Formats: sequence, C-alpha cells, structure tokens
Amino acid sequence: MPKPKGKGGKNRRRGKGDGEESKRELEFKEEGQEYAQVVRMLGNGRCECFCYDGVTRLGHIRGKMRKKVWVTAGDIVLVGKRDFQDEKVDILHKYSADEARNLKQYGELPETARINETAVDQAMAGDGDDDDIGIDFDDI
Repeated sequence: MPKPKGKGGKNRRRGKGDGEESKRELEFKEEGQEYAQVVRMLGNGRCECFCYDGVTRLGHIRGKMRKKVWVTAGDIVLVGKRDFQDEKVDILHKYSADEARNLKQYGELPETARINETAVDQAMAGDGDDDDIGIDFDDI
C-alpha cells in the first residue's frame, strides 16, 4: 500500500481563493443585453430565465462561469440576447444580493423585482392569505 506523500490532489492545488467576493464594479446592461431572474435550473448548464422585458427565455451559462460561479433559482443575472434565436439567452454575469439591491436603487431593475426569491417563494406570495382549499366544514 503506498504511503501518503502530500496534502491532497488536484482539487486542493486548484484552491478556492479566487478573491472575487471583494468590491467589484457594478456592471450595467448594454445594447443587446437584459437583466433577468433565474426561475428554475434545468440542468446541463441551462436554466429558465424571466427577463425583465416580460419574456421567459431559456438561459445558458457561459463556459467561463461554469463550475466557478454557482447560479441558482432566484438569482438576478445579466443575460445577452442572441440575434438569431430570440427564445435563448446567454448568462454573462451573476449579481450578488447587494449588487441587485443597488441596481434596484438606480432604477435599472423594476420595483416589482424580488431579490433572492425562488419561484416557490413567488408562488406562495402570490396566494396572499387565501388558505381556502375548497372544503367547507360547516356543511358537514
């Protein structure tokens, strides 16, 4: 049986210290780009995105972000629209919660935008206080 020689393998050498969490400049949308919220993850680097122009599109996480930036449901992202496919977008940048709040303050995101809420949270909030499931116990 071989003796242990080091302190880990390839993944340890790669490390996690990319230092991206420090203050970074806020990226605003340009021509051909749009802000969107991830509705749900579909797998294989794809997700369903609700763009703030009112259209739900299929989002594709670009290769530079895969396995480095974790995109989850409810995240606010910057997407690039495709010229040749209107129903598909490419995810270019993921905003942190603080950055998304700043975008909302600057008026880039609409006031109705919900930061850090998934589709389940939005569906629950849409119900309001209507807990009626259609059964009246007074009739029994």
